[in-house]
Amino acid sequence: MPGGLLKNIWVPLSGQIAQQRKVETIANNIANANTTGFKKDDVTFKEHLTALSGKNNDINLPRNEWTPDDFYHTDGAENAFVKVTGSYTDFSQGNLNPTGRPFDFALHGKGFFEVLTPQGVRYTRNGNFNLSKEGHMVTTNGHKLLSSGDGDPQSRIIAIDPKFKISVSKEGEIFNQNGNIGNLKLVEFKDPHSLRKHGDGLFRNDHQDNYKEKISTTVNQGFLEGSNVNAIHEMSELIRAHRHFDNIQKAINTYDNMAGRAMNDISKF
Repeated sequence: MPGGLLKNIWVPLSGQIAQQRKVETIANNIANANTTGFKKDDVTFKEHLTALSGKNNDINLPRNEWTPDDFYHTDGAENAFVKVTGSYTDFSQGNLNPTGRPFDFALHGKGFFEVLTPQGVRYTRNGNFNLSKEGHMVTTNGHKLLSSGDGDPQSRIIAIDPKFKISVSKEGEIFNQNGNIGNLKLVEFKDPHSLRKHGDGLFRNDHQDNYKEKISTTVNQGFLEGSNVNAIHEMSELIRAHRHFDNIQKAINTYDNMAGRAMNDISKF
């Protein structure tokens, strides 16, 4: 009996590990509730049933004297456990907040800006750009904003003459007093859930056939897109996850106490 109890303790322990992953994910969402263009994450769970994954459906009848336990084969169903199958990003639209800054751009739609990083081209919804000393539009981490075109990324870095004010149209066209000086590169993906977070609000696309040919995303100059995290909802989810975690801990403690009492009973014989 003590051996069975110790083995079965992995069932609630798997649930506790899954809840811990959920707590960490929600906590990260809350921490980025005020991060420009942030897209919240969530995790998915799956219950693994040993009984359903087994292939042997034969009735196992012993050839010796039968006992009641011989007629109650669970096929491992008591060892079902919870497994985190993965996480996904919620790409729903955030609110557009006015700033009045000429280098702040908020996207409305499913598109992304294209920027050049030391690791290559990446994509972001964070339109909080600045003008570098070299006259390039860059992110807060110094990644250069790219213009549209089919050339090498280095040749598509957007250069701005600081002597002239710029305006940007809904379609991403950049103008100064001399006319059109470039177009922001906006990208939409057929399957945005295939993107991978790269840190600092950046995403990586590993599938060249994932790009859409026609896009409908618009650019709003003088605005920034807020995080799509609902802090109140995430706090309630965090409290619920903590309660689940505590309840599972109580179940584990119960298993531990039962195993301890069983060991004490055995030692008396």
